[in-house]
Amino acid sequence: MAERIWDKFLTERDKEVFTTSGYGADAGFGKKPALLVIDVNYNFCGDKREPILESIKHWRNSCGEDAWDALPQIRKLIDAARKKGMPVIYTTSEGRDDGWDRGGWGWKNARTTEDVAPPEARKTNRPGNDIMDEIAPGPQDIVIKKLKPSAFNGTALMGFLNDLGADSLIVTGTTTSGCVRASVIDAFSLNLRCSIVEEGCFDRSQASHAINLCDMHAKYADVIPVEDALEAIENIDEDYNLPTGKPVQR
Repeated sequence: MAERIWDKFLTERDKEVFTTSGYGADAGFGKKPALLVIDVNYNFCGDKREPILESIKHWRNSCGEDAWDALPQIRKLIDAARKKGMPVIYTTSEGRDDGWDRGGWGWKNARTTEDVAPPEARKTNRPGNDIMDEIAPGPQDIVIKKLKPSAFNGTALMGFLNDLGADSLIVTGTTTSGCVRASVIDAFSLNLRCSIVEEGCFDRSQASHAINLCDMHAKYADVIPVEDALEAIENIDEDYNLPTGKPVQR
């Protein structure tokens, strides 16, 4: 079996435990997946490709070059999904200008107040929660605004999936150890099959990225290469109730 991204972080005992315990079986795709693009915005990517230690000086949540490596892979998946008429659902954060609704986000990071600073205090005037231009939503795509890590927490995501008739998710985005993991576990808890595209996810920590992919693949989802996800999208033969992308006439 080909080496996985997490193998170099595992002990020999870990590898034997996973092999013997039966974890990591392939769950497979659902019949009607939706593509979920989690928080791929300027806050997590920065406004240009640069080393992470430079990028985080201006964008504290940036994942640096790993984010920019993932962008073209996510773009491929979005283009393939749109071509097949498959739903593309984005998430990004939102919040009050005064930061009152930050809640627990302020507990574990000394730079949290930067998220509510005026744009001129940043490296660029581009709002951090804007989704990256390289993968910008189209008129038939759905954008979910959220306050917490999971794409399901306090949002209408499950309702949209029900309307679309979607029974599973193909997941991309960031961070692997944070919002991606939280969303995947909630999806698993709702009995949605999840396939996580390895090249389409990224994190500021290489170890956290690899180990969280390992753990999710063991218990909650299939971690797959982008080629497998593209093949699955190409094989979809289902109709979805997509938005029209046009204003409703009243």
